[in-house]
Amino acid sequence: MRNSRKLIQQLLIAIFCLGIQRLAYAAGPFTTGSGALSTDILAILTPVAVIGVMALGAFAWFGRISWGTAAMSMMGIVLVFGAQQVVTWVRGLFGV
Repeated sequence: MRNSRKLIQQLLIAIFCLGIQRLAYAAGPFTTGSGALSTDILAILTPVAVIGVMALGAFAWFGRISWGTAAMSMMGIVLVFGAQQVVTWVRGLFGV
């Protein structure tokens, strides 16, 4: 009787530990929703950014804006669209 009770306790502890592991890897609803929103916004704004870079290049070519302003604006667009890769790289550097 005592051995079977101890066995049942050990099985319940093992099941509990396995369940906790699954909860630790589960993504919350905010994480899932924000990831989907980020993906959707990037999909919508990618063609707009391409057209913007083309327009900046044309304006700089025809002398309407300076090349420095065009280059800095293009660098900003690159940083906005590459932010996820930059964050992943920095997190990898610090082991987070």
